[in-house]
Amino acid sequence: MDAYLEEELYDLLTHCIQDRHDSPDYESKKRRVAEIGKELYLDRGLDAMENMYFVIQNRIKEEIQKDATPFRSWWNNIADGWKY
Repeated sequence: MDAYLEEELYDLLTHCIQDRHDSPDYESKKRRVAEIGKELYLDRGLDAMENMYFVIQNRIKEEIQKDATPFRSWWNNIADGWKY
């Protein structure tokens, strides 16, 4: 499951980073990113969220030379320990 979610999250975030608000499906992709965060939290907790985002952030930095840090806030309010 994690590999599938990682690939989906990577695709969603790279799309949002590269196209920003210009894309007509930006909001639906943003909602799906939040759903993935909820799935991770419900399945394995805050550590799973942290681990997944760490991997995604590094992949995005290496593969498209962009910063995914601002998008961490999309997972705010999922868990008390996630405040970005």
